[in-house]
Amino acid sequence: MDMASDIARLRRFNRAVTRQLGVLDTSFLKRGRPLGAARVLNAIGQGQNEVAAIRDYLDLDSGLMSRLLRGLEAEGLIETRPDSGDRRRRYVQLTAKGRKEFAIYESLSNDQATALLALHPDRSKLLSAVDLITAALNTHQTEIIEADPSDDAAKRCLVAYYAELAERFVQGFDVNLSRDPDRTDMLRPRGVFLMAVADGQPLGCVGLKGDGGPTAEIKRLWVDQNARNLGLARRLMNRAEDAARALGISVLRLDTNSALPEAAAFYRKEGWVEIERFNDDPYPDMFFEKRL
Repeated sequence: MDMASDIARLRRFNRAVTRQLGVLDTSFLKRGRPLGAARVLNAIGQGQNEVAAIRDYLDLDSGLMSRLLRGLEAEGLIETRPDSGDRRRRYVQLTAKGRKEFAIYESLSNDQATALLALHPDRSKLLSAVDLITAALNTHQTEIIEADPSDDAAKRCLVAYYAELAERFVQGFDVNLSRDPDRTDMLRPRGVFLMAVADGQPLGCVGLKGDGGPTAEIKRLWVDQNARNLGLARRLMNRAEDAARALGISVLRLDTNSALPEAAAFYRKEGWVEIERFNDDPYPDMFFEKRL
């Protein structure tokens, strides 16, 4: 491995992105303000309204955040107010003028993205590279959240999971033939459904299927290919185990297929023990258990 060459390649990438996005322009997207102010305006327009949360999301220091907010206030784009119960906390919202400016930024940003996508003839390859980089850069911002498995984001994860199984299993995969868990079995108080999410993008999921008793199953553990080897599977499983303990579950089981050797290796490494078949699902041929 030539580290110097790798560093040079990454720095070349940084320069290209900086140039193409106009990061150094004092008038980002020709709207009269730099990128920092535009990003704050965007965060507010996307629904974030607590100043501290916006500062953390954008990774800004307090002084810069205050200057950017004052500038946006001076333009009449935002209004701030203190929390009625804790005056140290402040909230911010767009004015009518601010909502109009946010809409203009959205349109211009979409146009910029469209132009960038046109730079490469293979859009899917370009987007795959973008997703890989985004997942790596957002690792520290990835949250594990509880969700309803019938929500759109959860269904996107599950559809991607089913598609990968269909591609990797010799016999293919049809979810209608598997022991697909009922939605209510993966919601409290019986179980949970968890997603790994970074900046609104779901990167993985896992279900804890319970029946109210001391034994439950881990179902549908999946991580987006572009976010693998970043520790998300372990984080999802740890949170699922924590949820199981909180629900009074003491024994976990799961099944998998030998066409997924990396999955079996992961489970063994995490302390799971192989056991005899415990269901009649036609797809799995390996079965594991873990006592909490």
